[in-house]
Amino acid sequence: MGKTIIAWTQQTWNPTTGCSHASDGCRFCYAETLSLRFGRSTLPWTAAHAAENVVLHPERLRIPYGWRQPSRVFVNSMSDLFHERIPDAFLTQVFAVMADLPQHVFQILTKRPERAATWAGPWPPNIWMGATVEDRKQVRRIAVLRQCAAQTRFLSCEPLLEDLGELDLTGIHWVIAGGESGMHMPRHRERWMDHAWARHLRDQCVAQDVAYFFKQSSGVRTEMGTQLQEEDGTLSTWQQYPTHLGYVPTAGAPARMEGMEDGAAAQDAPPTGLWADAPKPSRAARTKRARGPSAQARTQTAR
Repeated sequence: MGKTIIAWTQQTWNPTTGCSHASDGCRFCYAETLSLRFGRSTLPWTAAHAAENVVLHPERLRIPYGWRQPSRVFVNSMSDLFHERIPDAFLTQVFAVMADLPQHVFQILTKRPERAATWAGPWPPNIWMGATVEDRKQVRRIAVLRQCAAQTRFLSCEPLLEDLGELDLTGIHWVIAGGESGMHMPRHRERWMDHAWARHLRDQCVAQDVAYFFKQSSGVRTEMGTQLQEEDGTLSTWQQYPTHLGYVPTAGAPARMEGMEDGAAAQDAPPTGLWADAPKPSRAARTKRARGPSAQARTQTAR
């Protein structure tokens, strides 16, 4: 947990770990791969092993209280918060923490939007709810997510396994797109994303006024090939965020960055996300920001 290289977020927080496969996007789950590699799980993430693999971590509930810098937080990057093995009582505790920390944006992503759609919340503006839509079979999740009371609803179309066709994005505020990555990719060319699929998704977002974030191309390594290839072969950067509730995704940079020419650098957009009415950062935080990014951060940005 803590800082992450996932481009659309800044921190990860895992009050639960472990999951079970829900659809084809789970076939080569990175969280399962890591968990098995490092011994955090000993059994494959199948439904039959969910009781052993899905673990609650009440000792982690207070971790976000220690973050002084307002951040975008990916909740359960190593699990699914709406997994059926997670009791309502524990889910209530997780939501209480998120509601108590309005300076942070908590980004929840699920492959089980049916439970999220009926969850009472609370759903303050800093809790964003997303659903994974990796292929046409899972497009149905969009209508389910639309029923959720979250004030910001988003789609993660990663891994994007095929063209999703024509979509009704009513009630959706943000779409993330990206190809699958992992050591298995050279052996599974059928799972490589065609940039035409991502462009079709981008064009629909533009037409329906939905923020669009292109995360990565398919490959062995994650967070690589982060520019969208246009039909003429040129590359552009799409790193939009939903701003309908007054969220300012970057400090001192445009809320929406689009159509950047090849070579445009991500460092043009500082990573700090703030609410327009958020408390000002402390003197220590301002001093740290003034000194600029660390050498490690500069290296990661340059990549």
